[in-house]
Amino acid sequence: MRGGSDVRPGGERGGATIGSGKVRRLEASPQLRKIGVGRRWEKVSSRRQQLEQLHPELGSCSRSEAEPAPKMSGGGPGRCPDCGCAELVEDSHYAQSQLVCAECGCVVSEGLLTTTFADEGNLREVTYSRSTGENERVSRSQQRGLRRVRDLCRVLQLPSTFEDTAVSYYQRAFQHPGLHAARLQKKEVLVGCCVLVTCRQHNWPLTMGTICTLLYANLELFSGTYLQIVKVLGLDVPALSLADLVKTYCSSFKLFQTSPSVPVKFVEDKEKMVSRTLQLVELASETWLVTGRHPVPVITAAAYLAWRSLQPGGRSTCSLSRFCKLAGVDLPHPAYLRVQELLAILLRMAGQLAWLRILNLDKQTVVKHIGDLLQHRCILLRQAFRDEAEEEGEDEQQHEEGEEARSSALETLEKKRPAGSPPPLLPPCMLRPPKRPCPPPTDPSITGDEEISDSEIEQYLRTPREIKDFQRAQALSQAAPGAPAPSRLTS
Repeated sequence: MRGGSDVRPGGERGGATIGSGKVRRLEASPQLRKIGVGRRWEKVSSRRQQLEQLHPELGSCSRSEAEPAPKMSGGGPGRCPDCGCAELVEDSHYAQSQLVCAECGCVVSEGLLTTTFADEGNLREVTYSRSTGENERVSRSQQRGLRRVRDLCRVLQLPSTFEDTAVSYYQRAFQHPGLHAARLQKKEVLVGCCVLVTCRQHNWPLTMGTICTLLYANLELFSGTYLQIVKVLGLDVPALSLADLVKTYCSSFKLFQTSPSVPVKFVEDKEKMVSRTLQLVELASETWLVTGRHPVPVITAAAYLAWRSLQPGGRSTCSLSRFCKLAGVDLPHPAYLRVQELLAILLRMAGQLAWLRILNLDKQTVVKHIGDLLQHRCILLRQAFRDEAEEEGEDEQQHEEGEEARSSALETLEKKRPAGSPPPLLPPCMLRPPKRPCPPPTDPSITGDEEISDSEIEQYLRTPREIKDFQRAQALSQAAPGAPAPSRLTS
């Protein structure tokens, strides 16, 4: 006999094989049970005697009261599978709960996972998910999303309160039925949307373009998911503050200290540049250059003109692309158009100052006088552009009189404007309307004299009187045998 088992002549092995949570019983002789399990039963007996010495009242209790199940022969629930005895003792061996038969010492069950499940009293095994709460734990996809939310907040150097709020929004959005079964690409975008909503609610300047660049996400998909989250979760997101965005965007410039890549003549004071950039952005907002457009190209154009106007002598020949390269920011494509639009507004304002009117300024030289133009911004805008309130009053009066304008709005305003008066302040979309495709020419074979069927005529009849007239004419034509049927109503 080796290893606690005996080998019989027929090749059979006896003994007990204990698995994880189950006991696989093979045929075992009484001698094996006495040798293999006797030591454990002695340990149980000695522990019971110690308890009886400490608590004498336990010794007076009958064994029938301690054991709820009656003693019956044969196996079954709550009984020893070997001898059928119902006297099962719970033994904690190495912090592992075990049930041992008091008669034969057979280990009935071991390794119970929990002590709160009601079926353990009937010796039923508990599944892993029901004992540990596996179903309630976070999925791998959600864990990955939460980790990316925290990483994005740390990359943006957001406060810890922002990170907690973004995590809570992600958990709510992930559990929503409309977003839980979304594609993986949309779940990646969901991370940035939760961070953007948190920053907007805390008035932290952050744009969609910045997050899309960090996540390598599609802007259209990001904006659609952002609107869906705001609607689904019922969040109150305030509008983006343009002034805060200007300060944050300009703070990332590398033009405020000398470095090998930035010469001394290009270094500028941060406060002066941010202040003038804010004034130019406000001017652009008042002249319809910001409405409906991405703010970053407008801010880039305003910062470029502000930087040139502070020291126009050595910076007049610096291009916009070189400015963005020195500042360490990307050059947005529409920034060239925003620069030209701002310069056009500044030239119109410069024509209202007497000491600048005689200089014949152009788009290169007007940058030197941006400080003077911004100082008298309100008065110059009022003088350079007509007041639209008077034009609206004239349009309403003409509409009441019954005059119908058949030309475009811009041509009508040009006809009304007297000679020498300033042009109106209109959005760029009205000054340069998009080109519409020319409609295809009509078929020359259609002359308008073709016969019209009765069913088609009924489609053009509008009033009950016309219907009655047509029915009367049709009845008269049917009454006259030689008269042709009316196919068209004539006056």
